[in-house]
Amino acid sequence: MRILYFDIDTLRADRLGCYGYLRATSPNIDRIAAEGVRLEHCLVSDAPCLPSRASMFTGRFGIHTGMIGHGGRCADPWPIGRQRAFNTMRERGGLVWQLRQAGLYPATVSPYAERHSAWWFCEGWREYHNSGKGGGESAEEIVPTALDWIRRNGKRDNWFLHINLWDPHTPYRAPEAFGNPFEDAPIEDWYTEDLRRAQWASFGPGTPQEPAGGYGAASRHPRQPSQIASMDDYRKWIDGYDCGVRYADDWFGRTLNTLADAGVLDDTVIVITGDHGENLGELGVIGDHSVADHVTSRVPMIVRWPGLPGGRVDAALHYQTDVGATLVELAGGEVPAWWDGRSFAPAFRNGRDEGRECVVISQGVWSCMRGVRWEDHLYLRVRHTGLKNLPERMLFNVRRDPHELNDLAESEPDLAARGQALLDAWLDEMLSGSDCGGDPMDIVMAEGGPYHTRDMLDAYCARLRATGRAQHAEFLEKHPTGLAT
Repeated sequence: MRILYFDIDTLRADRLGCYGYLRATSPNIDRIAAEGVRLEHCLVSDAPCLPSRASMFTGRFGIHTGMIGHGGRCADPWPIGRQRAFNTMRERGGLVWQLRQAGLYPATVSPYAERHSAWWFCEGWREYHNSGKGGGESAEEIVPTALDWIRRNGKRDNWFLHINLWDPHTPYRAPEAFGNPFEDAPIEDWYTEDLRRAQWASFGPGTPQEPAGGYGAASRHPRQPSQIASMDDYRKWIDGYDCGVRYADDWFGRTLNTLADAGVLDDTVIVITGDHGENLGELGVIGDHSVADHVTSRVPMIVRWPGLPGGRVDAALHYQTDVGATLVELAGGEVPAWWDGRSFAPAFRNGRDEGRECVVISQGVWSCMRGVRWEDHLYLRVRHTGLKNLPERMLFNVRRDPHELNDLAESEPDLAARGQALLDAWLDEMLSGSDCGGDPMDIVMAEGGPYHTRDMLDAYCARLRATGRAQHAEFLEKHPTGLAT
């Protein structure tokens, strides 16, 4: 068995052709989706970067590993304590270790561990190739190492190769020579000038006056405007993101060609996914992944498994880490009892949809909030806005309103209460079965709030005053969590 796991950072599901996008961002990914299974509703349990991959590769939710942040206590695993074994992988091994126990030789090409000081991620790999720029790489600095690995090892049996790209992540860095294949292509029409103006007058990291990457400073990256001062700027931003997706897809295509040259493409399992999505105006956030909404938390998940039914869409609701458990079972391994990820291998083998009743998403990096997805609904409960203009509770119908423009929390109180009840029940269940002694979100709040914004209040309020938004500065100074209640 050979498994290729193609992990593209910040890959928003609905920006791929196979998920219905109107631009040709992903011809190579779409080709594999047509041969495999595409999960329509796959969400990470913890967003964004560090917590997301922590969940996927440990098999456990952040509330159980402790990893829900990018800094402070909750950027590292809970200490095991007196029960720590001589070799913790044997008792607490994650995805890589379990695949290795199933007989696969695991190798990765990724800067993830170095970027986040997430050294636990190194456990289990037989080969770890660090591309060395901490996530600032373009695909041409990562994939050639993987292609060389395939040329040398591809014909061997029983390997798992993880390739980690970063091109859709800000700053948008597709090489100038790549051009802009979308220069004349239309963009979606949901983001309007009226919405842009309203967000411009509002506040929060990620709004048009402060999109991801700086507070109005001149951008060093030509594909990324420093502000969204017009709809032309918004279009340029969308082009920058879409070029990153297409550039990653091109290098994915080269990887497929190299597998074909080695004679193993047709019998290689191929998994394509990301660690989180990217808000492109939803909830007032442009070019970041700073909330626990459907857009940030939903990821593409495409699995082509030779010999199993393909060419179909799985419409069930899944955690991304459920896919990890499924890979382990399909590879002949045993899914550990302590994992939160649940295998749906029998349903996958038989072409059935079988998922979760609801999925809970946590965000503790740029804000402190949790969301719950069930049926067509998303309910969000906010504890700290991360200096953004957000209410304490939000409710959306993500099927009818995928860009989260119509908050139903006030008009649909029964549905909002249902969402809160699901969150409360989930939290009780998670803490009752936890050996960690509490909710890591409480620790993040006690440390002063989300890592990326907890020391920004004074500087950001000064900026708000300098840009004619003094009323918002006064609000945040009075309510540092961003909530009036």
